Amino acid sequence: MFLSAILFGLLGSFHCVGMCGPIAFMLPIDRKNQTKGVFQILSYHLGRLLTYSFIGLLFGLLGKGFYFFGFQQQLSIIVGVSMILIILFPKFFSKVNFSKTINKIIFKVKNALGKELKKKGNDTFFTIGFLNGFLPCGLVYMAVFGALATTNALSGSLYMFLFGLGTIPLITAVVFLGNFTKGTFRKKIQKTIPVLVVFIGILFVMRGLGLGIPFISPKPIVDLVTTVKSCHY
Repeated sequence: MFLSAILFGLLGSFHCVGMCGPIAFMLPIDRKNQTKGVFQILSYHLGRLLTYSFIGLLFGLLGKGFYFFGFQQQLSIIVGVSMILIILFPKFFSKVNFSKTINKIIFKVKNALGKELKKKGNDTFFTIGFLNGFLPCGLVYMAVFGALATTNALSGSLYMFLFGLGTIPLITAVVFLGNFTKGTFRKKIQKTIPVLVVFIGILFVMRGLGLGIPFISPKPIVDLVTTVKSCHY
C-alpha cells in the first residue's frame, strides 16, 4: 500500500503543478546563488512534508481505532469504494460543501500564506511549505484515504510522507526550469491519474476482502490466528 502513496505523489504532482504551481512560481528563490536556492526549495518541501506527515498521523491514529475494534477490513473496502465513486461521479462530490469552520480555517491559511510570500527570511520557505500543505487538494484527499486505511499513526504518517516525497521531483523542476509540462504530455498524464486512483481503489477493496493473495489481499489476522491454532490440534 505504501507504493500507492509514492504513485499518488509522482503522477499527482502534474495536478499539483496546476493547483499549487502559482505558489511555487512566486517563491522568493535566490536565483543568483544556486546553492542557496536549492536549500530554500528543500526547506519549502520540508515544510510540506511535515504538514502531510502530521495529517497522516492524525488519520492513521483514527485508522488505528477502527483496527482496534476490528473494522480494519471493512474500512479498507469503504476507502477503496469511496476512491472509485469520487472518480466515477465527480460532479456529485463537487457539490459537497465544507463546513463554515473549515472554510474559515482555509481562508486564514491563505491569508497567512500570502503574507509569507512577501517575506524573504530564512524561515519563510519552510513556513510557506507548511501552510501550503493545509490547502485543499483532491489528490491530498485521496492520500488521506490511504492513511486512514493504515493500522496505526506511524503508518499513516509514513503514507502521507511518501505521498509528499513523490511530488518533490516535478515541483522542484518547475520552480527552476519553468512550467515545461504544458501540452499533450501533461494532458495524457492528467488522463492517467483517474485510472490510477481507480486501480488503487480496487487494491484497497481487495485488501479489505482478505482473499489470501500475498501482499495484495492477505487473510485477516483473525483467520490467520484460527489457522495457526488448528495446526496445533
